[in-house]
Amino acid sequence: MPYKYIGRTTSFKGKTLWEIVGNLKNFGVGRIVVRSVFERYPEPSYMKILKVETLPTPEVVSVDKKTFRGKPFPRPIVIESSSYKTDYRLIPKVEEEKYCKRIEEKDVRIFPRTFEFPPIMKELILREMKEKGEKLTEVPPLEIVYSKCSKKTKYRIAKDGEEPNVEIVMGFGTPVSPSLYEGIKL
Repeated sequence: MPYKYIGRTTSFKGKTLWEIVGNLKNFGVGRIVVRSVFERYPEPSYMKILKVETLPTPEVVSVDKKTFRGKPFPRPIVIESSSYKTDYRLIPKVEEEKYCKRIEEKDVRIFPRTFEFPPIMKELILREMKEKGEKLTEVPPLEIVYSKCSKKTKYRIAKDGEEPNVEIVMGFGTPVSPSLYEGIKL
């Protein structure tokens, strides 16, 4: 008779953190532990065990140094809410250095400093220059102001004389359904 599983399925692979730490000398202080859920990222995500204690009193806590997607956390953290999950794997001592080695920084995107005005705005500027009697040469480029709210994106603005590697194009782009726009000039 085949087995029939009832209940919620899980994608966890491995042992609980307490199972791993309990079987190691000195409770695994100094060893590297990985959660299999975080192994889907190309950057290394791991925890280095700094101290192990049970939690009978809230003022005494155990701490771990955590690195997520190649970036270490500034301070050691307490792992208590997820230590019961059967999702941890111990990295062998031979492979620790190789696993923890940071991946080279990805290429930084360089954005342009200026951009051409939109067509209607350009036409208005040209008319205004003509009314003032100024020589009609070329409309000066528009200075772009970028938002610096995101710390995760790696970009910078091109310096004077530097060629940007990201191109900003005026237009609508490619439509999701090209068949809807047949015969229309975009």
